[in-house]
Amino acid sequence: MMNFRSDWQANENETHRIRHMKRRQFLAETALAGAGFALSAATPDILSTTLKEYKMATAQNLTEKKRFRPVDKAGFGGVALGNGFQQNSDLECLQAVEAAWNAGIRLFDTSPWYGLGISERRMGLFLKDQPRDSFTLSTKVGRLMDPKEDFTMEQILWKGKLNFGYKYDYSAAGVRRSVEDSLQRLGLSSIDIVFIHDLSPDNGDMKDSYAHYFEEATKGAMPELTKMREEGIIKGWGLGVNTIEPILQTLSVADPDIFLSACQYSLIKHEDDLNKVFPKVAERDVSIVVGAPLCAGFLSGKDRYLYDGKFPAGVKEKLNALQRVAENHAVDLRTAALQFAAAPAEVSGVIPGAHTVEQAIQNAQSFKTKIPADFWEELKHEKLIVKNAPLPKA
Repeated sequence: MMNFRSDWQANENETHRIRHMKRRQFLAETALAGAGFALSAATPDILSTTLKEYKMATAQNLTEKKRFRPVDKAGFGGVALGNGFQQNSDLECLQAVEAAWNAGIRLFDTSPWYGLGISERRMGLFLKDQPRDSFTLSTKVGRLMDPKEDFTMEQILWKGKLNFGYKYDYSAAGVRRSVEDSLQRLGLSSIDIVFIHDLSPDNGDMKDSYAHYFEEATKGAMPELTKMREEGIIKGWGLGVNTIEPILQTLSVADPDIFLSACQYSLIKHEDDLNKVFPKVAERDVSIVVGAPLCAGFLSGKDRYLYDGKFPAGVKEKLNALQRVAENHAVDLRTAALQFAAAPAEVSGVIPGAHTVEQAIQNAQSFKTKIPADFWEELKHEKLIVKNAPLPKA
């Protein structure tokens, strides 16, 4: 059985201590400065030395602060709750979230983009009644919703009736409004993690404006989210994207805590995240939440691969090869896919989606099922996973 429990309480205590550091520093410096007026002219070095030592200690404490990570790696993604690929009923989705919770899932991810508000409303309908400190919640910013009856657009992933349109906004003010809007839709008092959503060159909706939006986010969304983290409004932030380039860019210009890397770490494709992203985030104590670990259902029996309706060359052949090895060892391929995604130390969460009770329970159980070591050895022998890919612990 895999152990996904981290030292959450220690992180919470550290965060609480750091949050009040600035106030204590102000009080200490004020007291020392006040005392300095009473000191003789012969003792200015005492005050200067004391303040210098205090600031050095404060800087060391801040350096030692650990970035926020979810308590458990096993998570629940909200795409299906937003009617991704097909329309799902409110009741069915609510029951799926409840089933995941009852199975022990405590990491939940959603977005205003998922169903243009539908996913957040459905997820919040269940989570609002749970103790707020008992789960980790992430949502996203970058699009602002505006009321629009029967909104539609070409090739949109969301099915059913949509009552909101959207516009991109990666500014500081846009981020603040987006977080406030999400809290209203969710019916919750706080959000733990905020991901800047779809700020990526593969986002065809942006056309040729990716560089413009990234610059806007560099000057607006990124420093504003850092400020919100320092204010204690959120616990961490990063990007939620389907390619690796924006992650590497953000690491070079900002101070993120955690990234949602979708479509990049699975049994089908994992080399880029493993060799290019993981070493960079590890240098900064930044972690990765793996999105689309089942490739939008491709690894669990769905006749689709990710989100654009296309099957890249070789993916069906690789799926067949993976299934043959799984059958040889009596291993469920979905289970193997989720545990593979969770294995790297840099990964702090894995968020498969579900819209039925059965799917939610199966996903949760997959994180706990034992898989024989011979299965992983054969995958490497057959070169279906790369040699340096971390493997789940038995």
